[in-house]
Amino acid sequence: MKWKWKHIAAVLCLSFLGALIFYVFQVDKVWQIVLYLPGNANPSEEGDHTGDNTGDQTKQMTRNVTTQVSISPTPGPFPYYIIRESNKCPEGKPPPFLVLLILTVAGEVEARNSIRQTWGDESLAPGLGIIRLFLLGVQESKLGRLQQKTLEAESLRHHDIIQQDFLDTYYNLTLKTLMGMNWVAMHCPRASYVMKTDSDMLVNTVFLIHKLLRPELKPKTNYFTGYIQPSSVRATIRDKSHKWYMPPEEYSNEMYPDYCSGTGYVFSGDMATKLYGTSLNIPLLRFEDVYVGVCLERLGIKLTPSPGGLFIPWRVPFSRAIYRNIVTIHHIDPGRMLDYWHKMFFKWEWV
Repeated sequence: MKWKWKHIAAVLCLSFLGALIFYVFQVDKVWQIVLYLPGNANPSEEGDHTGDNTGDQTKQMTRNVTTQVSISPTPGPFPYYIIRESNKCPEGKPPPFLVLLILTVAGEVEARNSIRQTWGDESLAPGLGIIRLFLLGVQESKLGRLQQKTLEAESLRHHDIIQQDFLDTYYNLTLKTLMGMNWVAMHCPRASYVMKTDSDMLVNTVFLIHKLLRPELKPKTNYFTGYIQPSSVRATIRDKSHKWYMPPEEYSNEMYPDYCSGTGYVFSGDMATKLYGTSLNIPLLRFEDVYVGVCLERLGIKLTPSPGGLFIPWRVPFSRAIYRNIVTIHHIDPGRMLDYWHKMFFKWEWV
């Protein structure tokens, strides 16, 4: 009888131990994210591929982020950088004329390489300065962990990737965009202009710089332009089956404010700090371009209409005459990007 009770006790102890181990692993899946406000970067930071260490003077806010697939925006923003590239815009050198913030995911290696060889080439504007940055979150699958190693090697080679500790999902594009604005505010606040765009876009950087922004002129301030969405598509959608469904508890108004298509918009360098700072007081929304529009409305800054047809948020059949005189075209795969760019600029000439 004594042996029986000892056996039962041993089984119960083993069961409790197994449950405790499972719990510990589950808790390990919760990330403690540290929020760095612009201008409060940790001075003790030594590397770009390590998490930030917090200092006594760092303003911070910790939140929990679970690794489950996100169906709504993850609370944030959290500028906890896995890959930072804080030396990309050194203080001792003239500030860049243009910073390109390009949203991508780990598996889009071919797209990133095509962009590096075409419109994201940092040598396109000699004497002016272009900074190219690819923006990423993290993926928690086995494939995602393998891709992370490849991504870190790619970063060491090209030094054009920044990454934070949030899930890289569709509804976290807002966080990804805020990460880019945070980086500009912290590390490159004197940049003349910033462009946010996506990895499946073809951007005519030459036209953007020399024909739209015009470096011979004094840089603008409080400037924000792109494809301004017409009022016909600014009504909030309450149909739960629709891709762009917006829950009323997330955004209660029936109309969105004026906003530019997230496929590509350009703003003056001063706007990065203003938008990021404003975002700290506005709950996140699942649609990045709408959210930026809400921040602009809070700031009281009006969108600047661009000359007609320069920002195109859809695909247009290739025409050298058209492509050389626009800023953005959507849905361009890596192969076409290389081909079209070569046809647009045979020897990088501009007339």
